[in-house]
Amino acid sequence: ESRRPLLACGDAEGRLEALFGRVRAIQDKSGRFDMLLCVGNFFGSPSDPEWTEYRTGAKKAPIQTFVLGANNQETVRYFPDSSGCELAENITYLGRRGVFSSTSGLQIAYLSGTESQDEPAPAYSFSSKDVTELKTSLLSTPNFKGVDILLTSPWPRDVGNFANSPGKINTKKHGSTLISDLAASLKPRYHFAALEKAYYERLPYRNHTVLQETPQHVSRFIALADVGNTSKKKYLYAFSIVPMSLMDPAELVKQPQDVTENPYRQSRKEAQKTTKALVCEEPACQFFFDLNKHQGKKRPSDGKERGNSQPKQAKTPSQPTGPCWFCLASPEVEKHLVVSIGTHCYLALAKGGLLPDHVLILPIGHCQSVVDLSPEVMEEVTKYKSALKEFFRSKGKRYVLFERNYKSQHLQLQVIPVPLDCTSEDIKESFITQAREQQIDLLEIPEHSDITQVARPGTPYFYVELDTGEKLFHSIRRSFPLQFGRAVLASPALLALPERADWRRCAAGRAEEARHIQNDFSGNVQELRNLDLYHQSLISWL
Repeated sequence: ESRRPLLACGDAEGRLEALFGRVRAIQDKSGRFDMLLCVGNFFGSPSDPEWTEYRTGAKKAPIQTFVLGANNQETVRYFPDSSGCELAENITYLGRRGVFSSTSGLQIAYLSGTESQDEPAPAYSFSSKDVTELKTSLLSTPNFKGVDILLTSPWPRDVGNFANSPGKINTKKHGSTLISDLAASLKPRYHFAALEKAYYERLPYRNHTVLQETPQHVSRFIALADVGNTSKKKYLYAFSIVPMSLMDPAELVKQPQDVTENPYRQSRKEAQKTTKALVCEEPACQFFFDLNKHQGKKRPSDGKERGNSQPKQAKTPSQPTGPCWFCLASPEVEKHLVVSIGTHCYLALAKGGLLPDHVLILPIGHCQSVVDLSPEVMEEVTKYKSALKEFFRSKGKRYVLFERNYKSQHLQLQVIPVPLDCTSEDIKESFITQAREQQIDLLEIPEHSDITQVARPGTPYFYVELDTGEKLFHSIRRSFPLQFGRAVLASPALLALPERADWRRCAAGRAEEARHIQNDFSGNVQELRNLDLYHQSLISWL
């Protein structure tokens, strides 16, 4: 049987009787385990009476035990050889950093100590050089896919992104950025850590970019509490694992239903941007927008389209199935809300807006979704987005745009500003977390990709776009909450306006809206009306 039963433990703090007593009880009930992996502080005070009995051989650990090194100066003396050694019968110190291959074929990477900015790092710490060397030793291995297990004492910084709550631990401030980088590179199937005196089993996360990379195995991060803690927090974790090297590739990359985005992807993206800029030439990027050349137009995919291609036939505009509230020629349009009119699109204040400067970008003629737009209309939409970005940035804000192509007959691009200190990661995390709570699979798609690459005409979908170009996408298969995009932005994590999550509760009469625009928002309306899309004045509906 290739599946191996293992135990992992948090900070033992020298409480070896309590730890090994618990291990014996588990083994008596469930059978023998291959090994015990200890992260965090294995030793407590410098004079540890319980340890003496194990060191001298008076007592013996009931299981093969592997431990990480010191996290403070006081306990350095327990680890005589920095490259690893046997501390007592059945108790082995792994060393400062490295990879341990078990007899069953498991590959276990480990890094002892806490993060240090100093070079060389103190005996109880690791530096960026240690992390780089550990990464290099593994990534240079032919056909490297990842490791089975990663052992560290500190948590990785940002591990709580896109995840279930880690409780009182603020993962944006606690933990090591070097360990985040290490975990992102080594792709451990299980990553154990401690030191925070807390138990946290994070939802599994992806190690590949959806729609961009082939599927890879998921990672599970588990933080364990301290042995014998009075709060009864979990400090011992039992699991079984088949070595990656023995698994069927299709079985290895299966994605569980509760899988989330990778919490460390932003740092990975920044590291990859330079590389991509160097290697991404025209043929490889044929599906990406070149925003520096012809905004909103696709690059040609090969030489045939570069000068002698036949012009494409214009799309036939779809017709509304009944009265349309958004076709500009329709008598149903509430023209007092219109801010500016271009050649193909217009800008209007949202009826019952989430905020006073919540606006809509809409095509003048009837069109159901972004996927159905002609290149000329798409180009003008792009110009509107660019102008709105500049406008909101001048106000200390950034916009979030979303479209729900579901139970709506005319394209509405909802554009809602949020404070500039709401980072892209904050916004994406809020959308992805709240989507997961409602069993909605909201995926990030490549930054400069065209939405038509992932959404087929006539297929319902929901998508979010940030003013940085980052996008999230969900293909709607059955039902979808109509107020989802607005509700996420209204939630406490972003605008904290839950009472305005439903536009119907915020709608006012025409006279009141007109009065509000004139009295409370006239300055912003005038600025929006002066948006310079074509480096010349726009015709405005006054």
